[in-house]
Amino acid sequence: MSAPFDLLEPTRRHFLSGAGLGLAGLALGRLFGRDETLPHFAPRAKRVVYLFQSGAPSQQDLFDYKPLLNEKNGEELPDEVRRGQRLTGMSANQSTLPLAGAQFEFRRHGACGMWVSDLLPHTAKIVDELCFVRSMYTEAINHDPAITFFQTGSEIAGRPSMGSWISYGLGSLNENLPAFTVLVTKNKGGQPLYSRLWGSGFLPTHHQGVQLRAGRDPVLYLTDPEGVSPATRRRMLASLRRLHEGQLEREGDPEIRTRIANYEMAYRMQTSVPEVTDFASEPDETFELYGEDAREPGTYAANCVLARRLLERDVRFVQLYHKGWDQHDNLPAGIRVQCAETDRASAALVVDLKRRGLLEDTLVVWGGEFGRTSYSQGKLTADNYGRDHHPRCFTIWLAGGGVKPGHIHGETDPYGYNVVRNPVHVHDLQATILHLLGFDHERLVYKHQGRRYRLTDVHGHVVDDILA
Repeated sequence: MSAPFDLLEPTRRHFLSGAGLGLAGLALGRLFGRDETLPHFAPRAKRVVYLFQSGAPSQQDLFDYKPLLNEKNGEELPDEVRRGQRLTGMSANQSTLPLAGAQFEFRRHGACGMWVSDLLPHTAKIVDELCFVRSMYTEAINHDPAITFFQTGSEIAGRPSMGSWISYGLGSLNENLPAFTVLVTKNKGGQPLYSRLWGSGFLPTHHQGVQLRAGRDPVLYLTDPEGVSPATRRRMLASLRRLHEGQLEREGDPEIRTRIANYEMAYRMQTSVPEVTDFASEPDETFELYGEDAREPGTYAANCVLARRLLERDVRFVQLYHKGWDQHDNLPAGIRVQCAETDRASAALVVDLKRRGLLEDTLVVWGGEFGRTSYSQGKLTADNYGRDHHPRCFTIWLAGGGVKPGHIHGETDPYGYNVVRNPVHVHDLQATILHLLGFDHERLVYKHQGRRYRLTDVHGHVVDDILA
């Protein structure tokens, strides 16, 4: 296992700026012989797989059953429910905000009695393995700041991503694969995703996420050019290392050591990445479980299989992104497509991890960046409606890794518009994920430009009620 943080050669400047402060102080303490290690306490989870549903799934049509919306379908959203909430520019000028009931059947499932829409038949079968949080909320009302907030703890771009923080704090369990990998469903329209969402911000760059892509070259520029043998590549890296070490000795810039580490990791990945992305050894049973889409690289189902293969090899943090949940109109047709692409594989991943003995110490997270409105954006008709962005309440689910299975946390009002019990903020979720990995979120810090930063900024509380 690699070091859980960067053991940099201390210069006078780095010592004065970092000694005794957060992880930088711990790193220097180890250099000077103090036996201080992370995590802060015994973790419940060793790894995380985050199934991010970009665009914001409609909670009223999937998990948060609200029969009152069907009873009052077409009636105006009451002012006492809206409470003056700001609206986006897409619905702020509507002359009416008609309530829109879900056009899908809901049923109770499992011993926990969780309501699930018939859009998610596979998820419905495993509700007793899942922990539902129906009281998530955020301040962000537009996609980019909302996604950035979930991924980095700030609505403003530039902070380290969650996977980078975890890589920084815990290091890697597999020397031949990145601690943090990213998978994006191919050929999906919707809100754009930027590499800064899995960037390392001001943390050393080898903690950034490495995207694995579908196709011949899963990692760009990893394959040697034609005519370059492995032996030639090895000699080149050895020479490059000597040059960099000379530069490091002269300049004392720790990022030079990071550059050396990245080159060496890339060399090892030339063998490890082709092996992990090759599904030839997977039995037919795998594709029966995840669906035939899993045979096609780059689909959501294939990425779920790849996520399991990465987790089996002890990759710390696997981030999946699936775009297209942004149904401002034509919601009934659009959400059917999204659920057909994701429901079976999401449930299969939980089942697969459990039967392989990995779910107990792997945390699975499923959810988007905010919720959707209970009123219809645009014209409400007998068979069509849309929903605008809604930060006040939405649903996510978690599984494994120390959370309560078959648990339902939080509640929204009968209109599905406001949280009325056990609210969970984005920073609360982040604090809880870090807690399950053995971190005190207030102590996982990094000093940058004179300030101690952390994933949860200056907020966040562990949600003890969802812990097993």
